[in-house]
Amino acid sequence: MSEALLITGVFGVGKTSVVEELAQRLEDAGRPYAALDLDWLMWFDAGLEDDAAHRVFLANLPAMITNYRKAGVERFVMALHVPHAATLESLRDALAMPLSISALTTPLETGTDRLSGDPTVGRSNDLAASARQIAGNQGAGLKNATFSNYRPISETEEAVAAWMGSEI
Repeated sequence: MSEALLITGVFGVGKTSVVEELAQRLEDAGRPYAALDLDWLMWFDAGLEDDAAHRVFLANLPAMITNYRKAGVERFVMALHVPHAATLESLRDALAMPLSISALTTPLETGTDRLSGDPTVGRSNDLAASARQIAGNQGAGLKNATFSNYRPISETEEAVAAWMGSEI
């Protein structure tokens, strides 16, 4: 039976890095997995209305998951910022498998330090978005567990893996 773990939090909190560490753990254990940065699947602009990226993402995700399952993948470790309950419910529906959610937190200054080395304009926009997300308390109450990522990524990955138990 397929299972999914979603790592959520604001830009710069370390979602992708923790997913990478968890994927390595699964690979080392010889467990079939897919590591997915779902934020990237919504990064396009076709001049459509504001929710077009989310709608296209939700249309594409089930097909992608089906293809991974056909290849033998059983565990999905994913990163995505989830701002509100409607986003989470649409993701659950698209995945159609048990989903555990772990939120990462870190002070905005830590996220700023992590992202400030990236010279792209997009990262500057991400930092501004993180500040708004934190101020608006986005994603509050939408997780099964919360972990502070104000430490080395490997320690956060260890804490998430321990929380998941034999699932990871």
